[in-house]
Amino acid sequence: MNISYNFDLIPDPEAVMTLYADSGLNRPRDRDRIARMYSSSNLIVTAWDQRVLVGVSRSVTDFCYCCYLSDLAVLKAYQHFGIGKELIRLTKERIGDETMLLLLSAPAAMEYYPKVGMEVVDNGFIIKRKK
Repeated sequence: MNISYNFDLIPDPEAVMTLYADSGLNRPRDRDRIARMYSSSNLIVTAWDQRVLVGVSRSVTDFCYCCYLSDLAVLKAYQHFGIGKELIRLTKERIGDETMLLLLSAPAAMEYYPKVGMEVVDNGFIIKRKK
């Protein structure tokens, strides 16, 4: 398996929706909303098997203090090969050591993140979206 990683490419919303649905990540099935999500993000790392989008890390960051990793997804057939871990590593590498990396986990992935070196935090708060 020869996976390539890219920082300079915003994937097509259809490919993103396919990736999210296959990986089990619950995101809108709305092409325009996905396009807005990606155009407003300032750190996107993608993983590719040839021309197939197999993984993505989508973040919003100031590159000096905090980074919110909003989406981490890998196609099911490509899970357990270290692609998600590499997407996190590349995200952290790009934001640097001064910057905290934070995410909210889907319930099904709660056990995954400690395995890849992330700490559990219990001092967060949320105002949930209405849509």
